[in-house]
Amino acid sequence: MARERADAARNRAKILAAAAEIVATAGMDGLAMADVAAASGVGVGTLYRRFGDRSGLAYALIDEKEREFQQAFLTGPPPLGPGAPAIERVRAFLQALTDRTFAQLDLLLMAETAGEFARFGGAYEAYHQHLALLIAQIKPEADAGFLADALLAPIAANLIAHRGREASAVKAGFDALLAGLG
Repeated sequence: MARERADAARNRAKILAAAAEIVATAGMDGLAMADVAAASGVGVGTLYRRFGDRSGLAYALIDEKEREFQQAFLTGPPPLGPGAPAIERVRAFLQALTDRTFAQLDLLLMAETAGEFARFGGAYEAYHQHLALLIAQIKPEADAGFLADALLAPIAANLIAHRGREASAVKAGFDALLAGLG
């Protein structure tokens, strides 16, 4: 893989920061390529060459936060990262995933509903595998794969948008579910 030039990396960072700010204030509907270009100080052509279109830019925003999140639960400090009891790690993971989902709800709603099985791509599989491994440590006799899917179901972006729940209500629901697991 070719290493990114320093100026290209700076431009990418400026573009993503500008796009994230626009999405945070105006939602996904407010994400216009011309506005992102103006806010980041790059040309519209640079933006299109780099990201293709609005959806490419949205996926880049998701990817950046996703990498940070996965790094945190794979190698970060406990309880989210290794070193804490499995039940504490599951709770920390679900709490952090809730925060992560609510922080990028518009973007995730677009990404998770782009196709019939769009939600179940790489990130979902990483979450599922992580939870299944932890659940197997907590309850070796349980169907860890099923329970992992059951724990991930309430955090679907379209369900959160449909139900209109607050992050605190989702977290409280997870705590109730985990009381039966631990």
